[in-house]
Amino acid sequence: MLKLINAGLGRTGTTSLQVALEQLGYGPCYHMFDIVGDEKRLEQWERIICEGQQPDWDAVFEGYTSAVDGPPSFYYDQIVKAFPEAKVVLTVRDADGWYESTYNTLYQFVLKNKETPPEPGSRQARVFRMTNVMTWEGLFEGRFSDKDHAIAVYHRRNQEIIDAVPADNLLVYDVTQGWEPLCAFLGTETPTTAFPHANTTANMRERMQQMAAGGPPAPGGGTR
Repeated sequence: MLKLINAGLGRTGTTSLQVALEQLGYGPCYHMFDIVGDEKRLEQWERIICEGQQPDWDAVFEGYTSAVDGPPSFYYDQIVKAFPEAKVVLTVRDADGWYESTYNTLYQFVLKNKETPPEPGSRQARVFRMTNVMTWEGLFEGRFSDKDHAIAVYHRRNQEIIDAVPADNLLVYDVTQGWEPLCAFLGTETPTTAFPHANTTANMRERMQQMAAGGPPAPGGGTR
């Protein structure tokens, strides 16, 4: 059963959070690349995002204890209703840093797909369609290249989550804060090891290139 949902956007420390949660006993942790690398899950999310199908959330997250990154973060409200005991972590970072990191990684996948459209029906085309409907044409209304607009959307979305989720069930969290706030929120012991720092911009760009080449990303991928 899902015990935690991360509502933050990609490039806000979601992969570092995934690694941390699994160290704290909240694994397996569901991530975007669990979808990209799995045909069944990719079809499942295509139906949810592109066709508006209402999913069986128990079936979607069967075998998982937590979920981070998109697309689950975009459906946090529905997921919390399905798992009312689940805690919510909103990962955040400074807006300028988030925008630059997103533009230099995830958005490059968008630009390359627009410049050279992938073969219809290919994994790359399907992932692009799914993320485009959900994020680039959806959340950012086709205006992500407008930095001021994108940052305004980022701030508005974060505030909507803060307003919607009861304060005692929400942690607004910057992964640079380390273990203490997260462990206090979860009621777990604080590890003595350093907090994980996973998936730098360079790592992410490499994985985006793998996807653009038509293959699934290497294991351990994510969105910072």
